[in-house]
Amino acid sequence: MSTVELAEERAPAATRLGLHLALLQLVFSLLWTTYVIYLPKLAAEAGIAPSAVILILMLDQAIFTLSDTAMGIAADRLGPIASRFGLFIGLVTALSCCAFVALPFVAGSVSPAVFIALIAIWALTSSVLRAPPLTLLGRHAARPSVPFLTALVMLGYGAAGAVSPYLGMVMRDYDPRLPFIISSAVLLLTALGLSRIAQDGVLPAKQVVAAAAEPKPLRGLPLLFIGAMVILALGYQLHFSINSSAFYLRFAKPEDLPWLMPVFWIGFNLVLFPASVVVKHRGGLIVMGIAGLLGAIAIVIAELAGALTVLIVAQFIAGAAWGCMMMSAISAALAIGSTGAEGKVTGLVFSALALATFARIAAVAGGLQKLPDYAPLVQWAPVACWLVAGAGLLAMAAAGLQGRRASPP
Repeated sequence: MSTVELAEERAPAATRLGLHLALLQLVFSLLWTTYVIYLPKLAAEAGIAPSAVILILMLDQAIFTLSDTAMGIAADRLGPIASRFGLFIGLVTALSCCAFVALPFVAGSVSPAVFIALIAIWALTSSVLRAPPLTLLGRHAARPSVPFLTALVMLGYGAAGAVSPYLGMVMRDYDPRLPFIISSAVLLLTALGLSRIAQDGVLPAKQVVAAAAEPKPLRGLPLLFIGAMVILALGYQLHFSINSSAFYLRFAKPEDLPWLMPVFWIGFNLVLFPASVVVKHRGGLIVMGIAGLLGAIAIVIAELAGALTVLIVAQFIAGAAWGCMMMSAISAALAIGSTGAEGKVTGLVFSALALATFARIAAVAGGLQKLPDYAPLVQWAPVACWLVAGAGLLAMAAAGLQGRRASPP
């Protein structure tokens, strides 16, 4: 069977996998939102001081930083054995959901140490739902279809970001037990469906010949790529999570924020599929680099905006740039790790995101944005992050193109 025929045969199954992964990202991201909404209340019931809640969130991100890569490496080792891969995802997700559901039920009856231990178990095991499922795309989807499928997956992530502010308004006063049970049950069913896909082997294995025909990445590229990803993610965290609300409050009231903050995610979602076409033909590094530069310009416009309409447009463009970066980063990670390290490189991408989130929470905990000497740094750091990382990624892409042209046929 030719490579083209194999790709056509694989396409429907790969698209179903992409849709399933999009649902998984949506459900998991909403579960995280549920956790953040109720954590202060649950921590108080467990006898934990309100000032320690932010330290718990930092602990979560520190665990994610380590466990995302570890789970990705585990997925690489188990990936060739479909039955074990499916069992791995199913069992670890079940453990994760059990620990998560237990939190609102035991918060008032156990010691703070036990409560935090349950959170640590949940954070550690939930990493199985990030890098490992994406390795299925890298291993079984035809290379040209990976950007489109990655855009599908990121659509779930972006949709969750868009609806999260509304969840915060609606759910805050409700008993946490029912939301925790419902979100965990939906997540577990979704993960079991994914494990069934892997276990049943409905996706044909990618031909080794086709993979071998791809040009090999430059030596040291993964390390440079992940370094750039850390910088891009830090720029996103500082811009969206710290600066954006302050931008809007120059022109709007606090009660308007839940309706304005999703503008960023609308831009994120709308650009995914057009950008995937460019990634397919030009590569993920180039798209990431250009998006970084355009996003930096959008942030400058947001900083200097003199009217709400200008700010909304700038935030829309910044969100579109971040959507390009995220979709291209996953596509590039799967391409860089195409020799059997898809899980490791993709796990490093998620670890980079967690590390940047840790840095942002630490900055908030230290009140960095409120200190007169450091406020300008926090304000303009996102621009510098996206400019520097964008230029670096374009340089890497140019070096890779030159290397391919110089290599013998």
